[in-house]
Amino acid sequence: MLSNFYQNVILKKPKSIFLLLIITLLSFGYFTKDFRLDASSETLLIEGDPDLEYLREVTERYGSKEYLVLTYSPNERMVSESSINNLLSLKYKIQSLNWVHSVITLLDVPLLNNSEAPLQERLESFKTLKDEGVDKEKGFKEILNSPVFRNFVISEDGDTSGIIVYIKKNVLENIENKTQKEIEIYKDSLKKKNHENILQIREVIKSYDNVAKIHLGGIPMITDDMMSFIKSDILVFGLGVLLFIIATLWFVFRKLIWIIVPISSCFFSVLIMTGLLGVLGWKVTVISSNFIALMLILTMAMNIHMSTRFLQLRNDFPNSNNDEIISMTTNKMFWPIIYTVLTTVCAFLSLVFSGIKPIIDFGWMMTFGLITSFIITFTLLPTLLSFVSNNDVEIKEDSDSKITSFFGKISINNKKTIFTLTGLVIVLSIIGISRLEVENSFINYFNKNTEIYKGMKLIDEKLGGTTPLEIILKFPKKEKTELSEDDEFEDWGKDEDQNDEKYWFTKDKVDRIQAVHKYLDGLPPVGKVLSFSSIIEVATQLNNNKALGSLEMGVLYSKIPASIKKDIIDPYISIKDNEARISLRIIDSQEGLRRNDLIKKINYDLKNKLKLNEKEFKLAGVLILFNNLLQSLFKSQILTLGLVMIGIFTMFIILFRNVKLSLIGVVPNFIAAFFILGIIGLLGIPLDMMTITIAAITIGIAVDNSIHYIYRFKEEFSKHKNYEKTLKICHSTVGVAILNTSITIVFGFSILVFSKFIPTIYFGVFTGIAMLLAMISVLTLLPSLILISKPFGK
Repeated sequence: MLSNFYQNVILKKPKSIFLLLIITLLSFGYFTKDFRLDASSETLLIEGDPDLEYLREVTERYGSKEYLVLTYSPNERMVSESSINNLLSLKYKIQSLNWVHSVITLLDVPLLNNSEAPLQERLESFKTLKDEGVDKEKGFKEILNSPVFRNFVISEDGDTSGIIVYIKKNVLENIENKTQKEIEIYKDSLKKKNHENILQIREVIKSYDNVAKIHLGGIPMITDDMMSFIKSDILVFGLGVLLFIIATLWFVFRKLIWIIVPISSCFFSVLIMTGLLGVLGWKVTVISSNFIALMLILTMAMNIHMSTRFLQLRNDFPNSNNDEIISMTTNKMFWPIIYTVLTTVCAFLSLVFSGIKPIIDFGWMMTFGLITSFIITFTLLPTLLSFVSNNDVEIKEDSDSKITSFFGKISINNKKTIFTLTGLVIVLSIIGISRLEVENSFINYFNKNTEIYKGMKLIDEKLGGTTPLEIILKFPKKEKTELSEDDEFEDWGKDEDQNDEKYWFTKDKVDRIQAVHKYLDGLPPVGKVLSFSSIIEVATQLNNNKALGSLEMGVLYSKIPASIKKDIIDPYISIKDNEARISLRIIDSQEGLRRNDLIKKINYDLKNKLKLNEKEFKLAGVLILFNNLLQSLFKSQILTLGLVMIGIFTMFIILFRNVKLSLIGVVPNFIAAFFILGIIGLLGIPLDMMTITIAAITIGIAVDNSIHYIYRFKEEFSKHKNYEKTLKICHSTVGVAILNTSITIVFGFSILVFSKFIPTIYFGVFTGIAMLLAMISVLTLLPSLILISKPFGK
């Protein structure tokens, strides 16, 4: 019934179908205006991660603001008059930008050791390096030795200073009453605003190039640069693959019509799919940024198989007209192509079970993309060919491909060599896969020439690390402590202040905070550690190195000016929630850093060495989220590969109704996919969100070659009843189409090496190698297995 509909409607009414396709193209083309990109940190997380919810709760409680970080390394000494004036001028220029909330620099640090006045007076009217009459050298030395500011706003060597630029909060009013579309429009406006902000601050920085070396860092800047990477990747890959496809088509067919027809299919498929993404509101992330290149490659593969078969039938039946040849081509190619689409869809759908949002979205995008490409190939290609005269489509018959006939001879004469090499490949794959790991640092995702890499590296080395980790200490309820009265704090306690907050600072709490702080500070991968313990250390220095009693701390807390309290103490204790926060940063670029082991060690030591109860502390932060993602990659790899193998093997059994033939069909592709994982393992390259998808995608795409080859072998064997003769015929017909599509795919993927995102480069290189191995395997190992096992009978 479906076949009759296709023959009588699609093939018999090409003008109506072409008009319908043009209307579809224009309709979806209109919605490409809603096509969106997303590079926010949420796109690099596991779906529904409870640690993300907890981090948001912590951020809300301790009032963390979004910020940018600048590293400032002046050409002269840090406290020379010109360096201070330049830094001050830079601060005021940044501060004048309307989106900046505040700017904290070396010149804003309170200097409490710089005068002999009583402590309370020093706290209430503190001086800074930018004030008149301040001893700059003494003040700078105080900051260099400060437990709070050393490795935070100043590097230990005093050559590099950190500038923190806090960004004004954007709040969407009455969010609960807004529609999803309004929220999306608001988010898009924020991205646009963030892009403008980054451009503005970069302009400011540029004007100081002659006086200092300045790098920009921080999540808003990384997000914006990632957006630029995605845009350039989509453009470069799309155009690069398109140009390569045109060159390949010219090389294969050497006739304009055979370039126009497949390219039209590619154009229609990609434009309709881009419009569909706009309609559905799906955003392209750094993971799915190569979907256009992939769609072009896969649409092209379908079109080359269809075109090659059309020309072979044209040659076999010279007296038939174009319409008859089109009908025969679509009839013969429908089942092989529908199965190749289904197996590739099976590969991409397996990614949906990865549990990682960008990978799930990528899986769905490519599934819809393949279905679109299939429909376009079987409607547009026959329609366009029906408009062309018989002579225009014919091409000079080339002699057999030397490459495929060489592979054919090897398959017949060197079976032992093929099986020996296959055995060696399997052994190497097992060794390599056993060495696979997921430990990789975020900084290594970027090219060393990018601003992201340079900024992160400098912050890592000079300003206490990049990846944040929070330790939240939870305290049991305790009674008030007795007041102790001595030293400089004595008169403060006699106020009539009834505020109970001062009684929160018990010895147990302070001891616990100090013990955990000291432990964390001693870990090699840990950079800067900040907590209430840092504040106590400063207070002790100010108190002539005499330790403070718990109630003196309470009194000190109640007397400190609100501005200092808000910036220096409130981020580290929450009296209302009876909690303390220890904030630390991990040196992400440290050689041999193993995040999962570090997190396990901290959890173990807090319980066993510091004797904390499991309910008395909790780890949070970007390090935890990133580690969760990395650890889920192994599980995802096993799950997606398992699903692909089971799904594709099942499809082969349904298609060929022969277990032996199905095994012969899948084995070469499985070996190619496992070998590429083995190579990644042997080279010591860690798995990441892109390389995790290589094996499943390789099997899904490469298995298409097996289907085309076996399908054709079955057809030809029924005519000739001779295995070797059939093999030679297949290598000179479908073998040539397999070679051409594989070369297109390999070089198409190699275009990805021009990305600025390292995982994308790995994805392109290794998927290209895998496709090459799969092609060689299908043209050597697959026919050898057919010759030995004789699955079609004697």
